[in-house]
Amino acid sequence: MGLITWLLQILLAVAFIGAGFMKLTTARQRLMERMEWVRTMSATTVKVIGGLELLGGIGLLLPSLIGIAPWLAPTAAICLAVVMALAIGTHLRLHEPSQALPAIVLLALLLITIIGLFHTGRA
Repeated sequence: MGLITWLLQILLAVAFIGAGFMKLTTARQRLMERMEWVRTMSATTVKVIGGLELLGGIGLLLPSLIGIAPWLAPTAAICLAVVMALAIGTHLRLHEPSQALPAIVLLALLLITIIGLFHTGRA
């Protein structure tokens, strides 16, 4: 379980750091071209979501890598799982279930990671 957990942490960290960075640095108009949900949110809300994803991605990996405050990794994973659950709800509310699929996959991977972190004692 340890190796799988590490791989998931790395994969999820890259995904969330990339997604968060994109939301923080891309103009809202450009984001709306690819993500319909952005139209329903203020620019500030989109930036906050991006910031949460970026910090969560860093929190998934950095504490485990440096061995300081290892409780932060599962905390970050739990917080990101909440963000993904809210994303799923948003997509379903907007009647775009196919757009919820990536969030569903990420939520499942986060839940496996959370279990792995607690199982390996890195929580």
